[in-house]
Amino acid sequence: MKKKILAGALAIITSLSLAACGSSSSSEESHDYVVGVASDQQKEIWEYVGDQVKKEGITIDVKLFSGYTEENPALVDGSLDLNSFQHVAFLNNFNKENNADLVPIGYTLISPFGLYSDKIKDYKDLKDGDTVAIPNDVTNGGRALQLLDAIGVIKLKSDAPDSPTTKDIASYVKKITIKELQADQIAAALPDVTAATINTNYVTDQLHTTPKDSAIYIDTDHIDKVNEIYRNVIAVRKEDKDKADFKKIVKAYQSDAVAKLIEKTNDIPAW
Repeated sequence: MKKKILAGALAIITSLSLAACGSSSSSEESHDYVVGVASDQQKEIWEYVGDQVKKEGITIDVKLFSGYTEENPALVDGSLDLNSFQHVAFLNNFNKENNADLVPIGYTLISPFGLYSDKIKDYKDLKDGDTVAIPNDVTNGGRALQLLDAIGVIKLKSDAPDSPTTKDIASYVKKITIKELQADQIAAALPDVTAATINTNYVTDQLHTTPKDSAIYIDTDHIDKVNEIYRNVIAVRKEDKDKADFKKIVKAYQSDAVAKLIEKTNDIPAW
């Protein structure tokens, strides 16, 4: 009888020990991460992703930035663990200019890039003497120039790089003036120019409209003319690119449910 009681006690102790080990393991696997985004829509999407990975023991804190200049430095210095706001071209240019080694770990979306105007109803109405505002950073500015080339306003050189600058313009089909402004200031400057190319997050956040409702030309309506380097990505520091938690986060992002959320923001899933 004593042997049975002893055996039962040992079984209970063993069971409790295993439970304690399981609890410790679960705690060790729980990680908190901060992701930086640049629009209210992306904040909403990432909060949804955060809800999905909670069961994996992963917590995501979403930090909203107002422009494009802070997210990568914050990732480099460790203030962020991931960011999700930029396309490949922007990331490559940042790395080049800052001797950084941020890397993409998964595609997110392709954001429409549109031409907007308070003064004309059709891009074909652009004429000599008009002013068109474009972003002053080389990547978004390059996409803007490719848009103007696609609609026959300028002609880029045949050997223009993937992210051209105004130096790569071979000729002005229409003698417009190109005004380069910081990306987050262009929406506010729209009344002062004939037309402007504006990033979609600023269209939705600052103009409170959508490309479909307001743009006079949208480049993703002609997707064959949009370079693949404009697919947006989730970026991390190089040393973290194989982190198991991040693979789970990418998987949670690249889901049918998130694709539907992306389409609601007028963007296109890119995976």
